Amino acid sequence: MKTVAVYSTKGGVGKTTAAVNLAWEASRECRVLLWDLDPQGASTYVLNVKPRVKGGVNSLIRGKTEMDVAIRSTAYKNLAVLPADETYRDLDLVLNAAKKSTHRIAKVLESVAKDYDVVILDCPPGESRVAENALNAADLVVLPLVPSPLSLRSLDQVNEIIADSDNPPKVFAFLSMVDRRKLSHRLTAETLPREHPQVIDIVVPSAVVIERMGSERAPVGSYAPGTEAARVFAELWEHVRTSSNVKRAAPKRLRAR
Repeated sequence: MKTVAVYSTKGGVGKTTAAVNLAWEASRECRVLLWDLDPQGASTYVLNVKPRVKGGVNSLIRGKTEMDVAIRSTAYKNLAVLPADETYRDLDLVLNAAKKSTHRIAKVLESVAKDYDVVILDCPPGESRVAENALNAADLVVLPLVPSPLSLRSLDQVNEIIADSDNPPKVFAFLSMVDRRKLSHRLTAETLPREHPQVIDIVVPSAVVIERMGSERAPVGSYAPGTEAARVFAELWEHVRTSSNVKRAAPKRLRAR
């Protein structure tokens, strides 16, 4: 099982959009679990999953609630969700109080390692104990960057966070919410991948079809498969797959509730 954290220290950069669409693309060839770690529960909402964890996240982290009891199926074969609810607002405090507080998420995931090929962690923004846990659990960190002068600061911050890790994950960034009608956005999309090795040459556009995810409550590829946005998310998944060494396989059907 490979674990991919979609993370940024900055909010509003298209993180949940990337997490949901990566999970959907991955589920076409793998067994996938999307863990919504953000108390806002955007991934949970988009995938139309009930935002309720029995006993709350405290019970889950402490091992009082089994992981497979909390996981929910979605409308998509081989894509399951561990939903966020209001108790995730206290997740930092829960982790601080737990043993090995920087590795609890990795420990919890061990119980489902045989059930999934890929876990996508939709992380809340900012530097926190939750983020530290997610990065320690991850084999790969995927970082959306908006095309602004300060965008690289988020990448620098992530590199600083993982610098002291015993087993630091791979990190790559991609440009998100790019409006090619704007000269500054076009220039950023052209220059950043050339100048910074960790920024890949995949650009997620600013598009109405992506904004529709909230009303469609679905990944882009499921309702607009012929669009540029759907193609870009498929390319992004392929880069994630090869970067994290996920093997293609005909996935078995999940047993999520």
